[in-house]
Amino acid sequence: MPTVVGISGLHGSVAFKARHFPQITRRESSIVFGLDAAAALVTSNGIVAAAAEERFTREKATGAFPKQAIEYCLREGGLTPSDVDYVAHGWNFEPYREFHEMMGDYTRDQFESVLSRDAQRRWIEEFLPSWNWGDKLVQVPHHLAHAASTFYPSGLDDALILIADGMGEQHSTTIAIGQGHDIRVIRQVPALHSLGILYGVFTLYLGFQFGLDEYKVMGLAPYGRPDEYRDKVASLVEFKADGSFTNPILYDNHSQLERETFGGTVRALAELFGPPRDPEGEITQRHKDIAAALQSVLQASLLRILERFKKETGQRHLCMAGGVALNCSANGAIRRSGLFDRIFIQPAAGDDGTALGAALYVQRQHDRPPARRMGMPLLGPAFDAADTLDALRGADEVEYTTYRSFDALAADVAGRIAEGQIVGWYQGRMEYGPRALGGRSILADPRVADMREKINRLVKKREAFRPFAPAVTAEHAARFFDVADVSEPAYAYMLMVTQVRPEYRGVLPAVTHVDGSARVQIVSREASERFWTLIDHVGRLTGVPVVLNTSFNVRGQPIVNTPAEAIETFLFARLDVLVLGDLLVVRKASRVQDAATLAVGANR
Repeated sequence: MPTVVGISGLHGSVAFKARHFPQITRRESSIVFGLDAAAALVTSNGIVAAAAEERFTREKATGAFPKQAIEYCLREGGLTPSDVDYVAHGWNFEPYREFHEMMGDYTRDQFESVLSRDAQRRWIEEFLPSWNWGDKLVQVPHHLAHAASTFYPSGLDDALILIADGMGEQHSTTIAIGQGHDIRVIRQVPALHSLGILYGVFTLYLGFQFGLDEYKVMGLAPYGRPDEYRDKVASLVEFKADGSFTNPILYDNHSQLERETFGGTVRALAELFGPPRDPEGEITQRHKDIAAALQSVLQASLLRILERFKKETGQRHLCMAGGVALNCSANGAIRRSGLFDRIFIQPAAGDDGTALGAALYVQRQHDRPPARRMGMPLLGPAFDAADTLDALRGADEVEYTTYRSFDALAADVAGRIAEGQIVGWYQGRMEYGPRALGGRSILADPRVADMREKINRLVKKREAFRPFAPAVTAEHAARFFDVADVSEPAYAYMLMVTQVRPEYRGVLPAVTHVDGSARVQIVSREASERFWTLIDHVGRLTGVPVVLNTSFNVRGQPIVNTPAEAIETFLFARLDVLVLGDLLVVRKASRVQDAATLAVGANR
């Protein structure tokens, strides 16, 4: 069975655009192909390692060549470069070379500099000299890489596959059927008619960043009234008899600059909905209502697509990937529809996941490994006790305590959470994908009414409307949340919104969104024993085996990777305590006293 390294990202895409359009804003220059660079390693042992390059470079969503992620994957696998049979890239623009050449100087230059096979080989040779990987490069069409990333790890023998994102090489939505080791495409929607781009342009219109902040719009939507603007938004998506659709408003970009910034579409939205929101401006009820209408239309559109193709194919199972599959509210609506018996959503559903999908696709072109369902996506680096102690020795502001057992540590931390402390939680391997699942998390008591506002303002330093997720033990999930099947993988991956049961909304105010919903994470002892143990101890103390779980980072920062980054963020975010593996870390008493004195002085 071949050993394959998969990669994602298109190195130089942002710099290329900024060089050709120096007048555009930084927000506009990031509207590009190929962010979320990552690497993944698959061998005869299955999925060995996977990580996004941002976790190493500390540049959020970077599309830079994933040199450090590749090097990590080989270290984790105990391999040398010569052990790798193929390098699989989750983009393949070569079939569209003629199209890019005929579109003009800009697209021709873009193809040669950023998109082509020759460009990818140049980056391999520049960043990995002497590795001799140029001839090992295999390019996998983007949506096929997405499809492989979700179907092959699903453990399902057959399924309908929905890929929806901004765009691949030429398409924005792909419907396929997975059967055994085969993936067969049955319908595709061109990139110009993209639900992902439509949502992204509304994100831009609402003052957020295209391609990065769509989850903010999803979080804002429950504060709005969808009926106010739903018909107007719905009129922007025109369905056809064959189940495909068009988005005519995306045609309103006529110059190359407008096509690169969606300036014409934003103007058209302003004519329909009023002036765009300034990124630093107030979020008004109008903005909330537009977000609510957009979310409602996205959900209705996805359900219409799925209803059509479930009827056409008779498939009872669904696999999803692509950036739109990270819309947890839409995923919850699909689950509640009852259309499918089983739903699998790849935890790194965005473009970072195409590194894994490309590797799995290439592997299956040469061998037929047995189907197995992906477990918890803890596929990133772990650091041993020596690494942790080295980081602590370099931090004069902190001191640490050891415990006779992990259970004793968990009991102590549970007590601190129950007392209202905010905890940095750093355990084992780092998560693959955007969700913190108990490897790199910030935790708190969900029963404290003002905890969400406190963490948003003081710790995460982000917008006050943003919700937090509850993590709950599998044994008690159905008691607190409206979940029919606690084994649903999307719940373990924190990828599906459901309702908090009405009798517990007052008990869990910090994780219950304004509409009574929550993006729940169900934690089983088998999959995440340490995280489960902590939550279980919280339940023993409080009667509520639930913790507030958010990613271990602050605004604009990727999730922490190393112990040193965990300590730095612990101090910067002013968390109360940090758990690094088996150690409990706090500020030194003198530092705490100095901080308290400064706080008193500032309040005088």
